[in-house]
Parts: sequence; structure tokens; C-alpha cells
Amino acid sequence: MSDEATNDVSGGQSATNDLDFWSFVELANHRLATEYGFRHQLATEVLLTLNRASNIVTYDLEAAVHRPHGLSWSAFRLLFVTWLAGPLEPKRAAVLSGMSRAAVSNLAKTLVAEDLLDRSPDARDGRSVRLSLTEKGHAHMVSVFRVHNEREHEWATVLTDTEQRILIMLLNKLITNRHQFDVRGRN
Repeated sequence: MSDEATNDVSGGQSATNDLDFWSFVELANHRLATEYGFRHQLATEVLLTLNRASNIVTYDLEAAVHRPHGLSWSAFRLLFVTWLAGPLEPKRAAVLSGMSRAAVSNLAKTLVAEDLLDRSPDARDGRSVRLSLTEKGHAHMVSVFRVHNEREHEWATVLTDTEQRILIMLLNKLITNRHQFDVRGRN
């Protein structure tokens, strides 16, 4: 970033109004290094970009596909794992969907009331319950996922098949190597 651009941005509100995501990342990295002495600008850029991409895609899928079909992103995730891996215990649904057990429990109540999800006693352990899709829930997921999958395809085809596989490999590397340090999270 040029000194002139840095001075413009640090000098007033009008310059910050001209920032877009990429110029913000450039500004952030410059200021973090020069004003605060932080050394890992590439790491900052990787994670800012990863978070931005994830948020954009998630918002788009929710707005373009799930909200028009009466679902939140969280409801879709719970129904999706129940559809493909169920019936399952709420604890397992939480792990597979990346949600807390409390979130699964609260969401399950709503989805049961909407007749998309069934909550029944576990045959092996009467103290536990199993989540499964109702017939209506199954039909709904098949219909919704058809639209969801087409939208996924639109997003993914920006990359070649090879680039998609490389991205998956790189993201898997981030995920599987998270145990090198004290990662906080549900899963």
C-alpha cells in the first residue's frame, strides 16, 4: 500500500468509505505490521478470506435457496444430516451439523412442530431419543436439495475440477492439522 493511500485512509472518514474488502485487507495488514508489529500478515489474509468466502456462500445459499423454502441455514443443516445419516441421536446430529446440542434440541422442537422431523424414544436406550425425517421432511429435503445442489454447482464451477480438489485438499489440511495447537470449538 502506498504511503499516500495509507495517509488518506488514516486521515479521514471519506477514505475509509472507499474501502472494499480487498483494500481493507491490504490496509489491515499494513497497519498491523507497521503500527503494531504483528508479523503474520499472510495468515491474517488467509483467514480473513476464508471467513469472507464462507460467509458469502452461506448467506447466498440461505437467501437464494433455504429461506424461500421456509428453512434457516441451521434448520437445513440439521435436516440434511438427519436425512443422510439418520435416524440419529441429537448428540450425534450436533457433531455432524457443527451445532451445539442445545441448538439441535431447540431447532428439533420447531422442526417437529412443522412435521419435518420426528423425535422418538431410542429402542435401545429409553432415556435417549432418535431424530428422523418424517415423510414430509424427506420429500422436502429431496426437493430443497435439488435446488441447493444446483446453487452449489454454480459456485463451484468458478473453479476447475482440479482447483476444486486442490481447495478441498487444502481445507482438509487446515481442519486435520488443527490439533497442533489448542483449538476451541465444538468439533
